[in-house]
Amino acid sequence: MPNSEKFNGTMTSNQFRAWRKAQGLRQKEAADLLGLKKRMIQYYEKGERDGKKVEIPKTVRLACYALSQGIADFDGTEISTLSEPEGQDSA
Repeated sequence: MPNSEKFNGTMTSNQFRAWRKAQGLRQKEAADLLGLKKRMIQYYEKGERDGKKVEIPKTVRLACYALSQGIADFDGTEISTLSEPEGQDSA
């Protein structure tokens, strides 16, 4: 998170865009990893939809953090990392 924007319980559109770019992801790739449509990524990065403010939900913020830590999925017991092929459990 940039130092100029203190944590206040939300993720700004600029912080979301910076996260995506720091991960080296295109909007479509970020959408796929987060289980969203590309359009939602665009709304989050713009900070609004049809002139109304769009907040990034806590679930998405936490998913961004997990992805940045290399966690691709979690079934409640096993963590699947980004480096593992899909369908294989971690040991």
